[in-house]
Amino acid sequence: MTDLQWGIVGLGGIAHDFAKNFDQTTSNLTACASRSQQKAEDFAKLYNLPKAYGSYDELLADDDVSIIYIAVPNRQHHEHIMLALQAGKHVLCEKAITMNLSELQEVIELAEQKQLVVAEAMTIFNMPLYQELHALMDSGRLGKLKMIQAPFGSYKDPDPTNRFFNPELAGGALLDIGTYAVSFARWFLSEQPEVVASKMVPFATGVDEQSVTILQNQRNELAAVSLTFQAKMPKKGIVAFENGYLTIDDYPRADKAELLFNDGTKELIESGFTGNAMNYEIENMVKMIKGTLPNKSLFYTKDVIEILDQMQKIWYQQ
Repeated sequence: MTDLQWGIVGLGGIAHDFAKNFDQTTSNLTACASRSQQKAEDFAKLYNLPKAYGSYDELLADDDVSIIYIAVPNRQHHEHIMLALQAGKHVLCEKAITMNLSELQEVIELAEQKQLVVAEAMTIFNMPLYQELHALMDSGRLGKLKMIQAPFGSYKDPDPTNRFFNPELAGGALLDIGTYAVSFARWFLSEQPEVVASKMVPFATGVDEQSVTILQNQRNELAAVSLTFQAKMPKKGIVAFENGYLTIDDYPRADKAELLFNDGTKELIESGFTGNAMNYEIENMVKMIKGTLPNKSLFYTKDVIEILDQMQKIWYQQ
């Protein structure tokens, strides 16, 4: 297969990170699209892209582009994923991939119908460290999994018009930083959990500003997810087993973890490089398209979206 070409839909901050860090040998970033032709041209000039489109439809009509990276606000993800799939494009979409499980199911069905790959740009599912930690768990050295702690706190300017607190833009901590925390927990849980308890405090606009959630599965593995948009908390994930525990600093893009056994011995586990986080996503996407990596991209993502659905139903008594 010839080199694959990428196009970007939506040119906000995360799109700049994607373009700035793009470093691949088996695929190329060649196009971008915005609702503003000038904005698209400025973006293309900044990152030396040969094509700039002033509408998303023009990009989707480009037969040379086979993969679309979607970086529009959360609430628009489903619409743009469906349009890209209908145009015959593979899709890598920023998290949270959809607003709910119903939307995601529609995406999965269309992707299967079109025989296209769809993946969520969730670093945790792509960082090499997490593959190493899964292998460590499977080895049996750690014993049974008992408990996970996944905190994520970030202070955002309490401006009700910005995307973090604007309900029209699907604001709130859950669909922004919460996807990392829940994805971290689900990666280690041996099976899908249920939300057994969840408490949320809303911002003035009604979106979730802080929350605490307890997850439990049929094996009695527990996870605690703590989120806030009005206080910083260290992104230190803890995964506790019978024989010891893992601590993972800055877990969304981690490249190292410390293992402390019950007898006091320690091990440092290192794999990958934090600065390559987006490139691991891109590389794995290309491997799935080329068939050298099994297309299981949405296995954990689907479970995570289902958990987010459960949490919001509890909060809003749906």
